[in-house]
Amino acid sequence: MVRARAPVRIDFAGGWTDVALFARETPGAVVNAAISIYSYASARKEAQGGIRILAADFDVYVEASDIRRLEYDGNADLAKAAIRHLKVDESFFITTRSDAPPGSGLGTSAAMGVALIGALARLVGRPLLGHEIAEMASEIERAELHILGGKQDQYASALGGVQFMEFDGEGVRAAPLRLDPATEFALQKHLVLCYTEQSRLSGDIHQRVTDAFRRGEPGTTGAIADLKRIAREMKDALLLGDLDAFARLMSANWENQKRLHPSVTNARIEELFAIAARAGAAGGKACGAGGGGCLVFIAQPDREHVLRQALKDAGARVIDFVLDHHGLQVA
Repeated sequence: MVRARAPVRIDFAGGWTDVALFARETPGAVVNAAISIYSYASARKEAQGGIRILAADFDVYVEASDIRRLEYDGNADLAKAAIRHLKVDESFFITTRSDAPPGSGLGTSAAMGVALIGALARLVGRPLLGHEIAEMASEIERAELHILGGKQDQYASALGGVQFMEFDGEGVRAAPLRLDPATEFALQKHLVLCYTEQSRLSGDIHQRVTDAFRRGEPGTTGAIADLKRIAREMKDALLLGDLDAFARLMSANWENQKRLHPSVTNARIEELFAIAARAGAAGGKACGAGGGGCLVFIAQPDREHVLRQALKDAGARVIDFVLDHHGLQVA
């Protein structure tokens, strides 16, 4: 039996600019952090019986006599794609599950892809580096399953930690941010993550933003340029331990996210932002593509307890976490 777990991430700044289309003329930049919310994959070789997959979150069970019988039909397709990509043509049983709520905007499917590849590669004795796993996980989502998106999620999940990433077309450079311990302590203490209780399909939003970018709409192209700049400024702020600047940049990032397309926000999200501001949030943004899922805020000093309670009272689900410095783990 091989077991793997991979963390999801919070994207603090620069999300969207990791998409190759947006990073061709000028490199994209992202600041993100892996957190202690995980996707899990277990794989066990069996003497016979073909391929069996249990996606526990969705109560989906799939059987196939061999790899050639696996078809993409909306049931456990990510696991099927990982199996086909690694060409694992043996009898085995895979189980998957995730801690994250559905449509969270935390990169859950990417984390699952990383966990699956990590488990299957170990099962068949194929050693892979973290960046190799991240690239494979990205490829199976985009090339095999035709899911729109960038690469920050897979790299954050595979590598862990707080990362500054740059994207030059398809190329990725990831550098861990070694924060001063006092900065990391204060950051982790004052961050508040909540789930809006609204799932969203990021592919729909990605398509709308991509179409607007290709049409050259000034709001969208200008927002992409600003998001790249904000991520680089946030990297500097974190290394300097300036969390006031970090908070301002989170909010500036959110304003530019909303410029990308009207579907990035909605009445429920705006309501929670207004409540958070009154309760002591110094900055905040929607995670991932927006449109629902999770929101992340940073509270004013020692106001995080007030912010957490206000969000709970408004019907949002506050999610506890710590930063994950390990990334993918396989045992």
